[in-house]
Amino acid sequence: MQQDNVKKMMSYRWVVWGVLVLSYIIVFFHRLSLGVVRQDLVDTFNISSTTFANIGSTYFYAYMVMQIPSGILADSLGARKTVTMGTFMAAIGSIIFGLAPNLPLLFFGRLLVGIGVSVVFIAILKTQSQWFREREFATMTGLTSLVGNIGGMLAQTPLVIMVAYFTWRTTFVIFGVISLGVAVLSYLVVRNSPAEMGFPTIQEIEGIKVEKTKTEAAPSLLEGLKRTLSNWRTWPGFFIFVGFYGPFVAMSGTWGQSYLMDVYGMAAESAPNYLLISVLGLAIGSIVLGKISDSLRRRKLPMIVAGAVYVASWALIVLWNGGKPPVAVLYPLFFVLGFTCCIFLLGLACAKEVNHPSIAGISTSVVNIGGFLGSAIIPPILGGVFDRYQNLMGATELYQRAFMYCLIAAAISFMFTFLIKETNCKNIYGK
Repeated sequence: MQQDNVKKMMSYRWVVWGVLVLSYIIVFFHRLSLGVVRQDLVDTFNISSTTFANIGSTYFYAYMVMQIPSGILADSLGARKTVTMGTFMAAIGSIIFGLAPNLPLLFFGRLLVGIGVSVVFIAILKTQSQWFREREFATMTGLTSLVGNIGGMLAQTPLVIMVAYFTWRTTFVIFGVISLGVAVLSYLVVRNSPAEMGFPTIQEIEGIKVEKTKTEAAPSLLEGLKRTLSNWRTWPGFFIFVGFYGPFVAMSGTWGQSYLMDVYGMAAESAPNYLLISVLGLAIGSIVLGKISDSLRRRKLPMIVAGAVYVASWALIVLWNGGKPPVAVLYPLFFVLGFTCCIFLLGLACAKEVNHPSIAGISTSVVNIGGFLGSAIIPPILGGVFDRYQNLMGATELYQRAFMYCLIAAAISFMFTFLIKETNCKNIYGK
């Protein structure tokens, strides 16, 4: 094995990953952008709280339904074609959303965005399994989330500024055009594995002797899906994702700005700063907790500890001072909320490590469905509370009642951390 090729491979993998996470920044922007333009959409289309929440959920329903197809695409077509096609579709959806003259086209644009961006994360995980070491997986997943969350940060205060300067319609068209450029770049630069570039694989570089479970014939895509679904070790991560990520999106991407304005009387320009801090917490927590997990060679303990803090954070938001914590604690409280929420990423690592290595895309996609199931159903539940009780309760009591559903969901999902199978950060399929 030529050392020159090894060096080239170890360098080029960062180029591949770097281009892919540009698409992931777009994913996060669309995921969390709707809350900032809520009033613009209400004024333009004269919609209710429930309708607004359903516009947001269209993205998550599409994302959720597409997860298993995303895994199949990642395992068959590979990341290059999958991400190129997905980002292109998201670009068209964003442009339609920005230009929509009526509500049906607004929903359609949001649907296209959801379908398009749904394939990106699983494709990145599949690529990581080909270009990076197994013991680096959680760290790289965290790093991916860290960079991707730049898009979530763009969807807070920077989006407020852009909307004020360009209007919400022009802003979404601009992001659509940028997405077209990223799609082209993905096709030109990304390669599915080192072998496609004539580089040695990670296994060859490390001199790993492949175990029997890894040399047996890889299952077909359909058989791989059946094995993943029937493997009980896959499912705890799924249920953790449901009740952790759904409430986080409800706060940071849908109702958080309204909560801060209605309960605390904040201005529309300053409220997103607090939500930006929660997204920053998620970004930093993703890399820190992933690194801690890989360093300790443990998945379960970090998930239990961080999960308990996440539930406690929601309890403080809902119960402290009748649902109105002192404004002085909101910045640290929102940061911790995001920082600890990201343990669902370790659930994705576990899913890969308890299933056959050849179906990393499918196994992680099954768990990934959970987060977007939660993100699709929880914000509309809160919207129903607002529509039903907004004329019967004060703002603080109203949001306390709504956010109680977030606390309950987080508490239920936390129980599944105790059912996680400890993998010690290595594939244990067949053991």
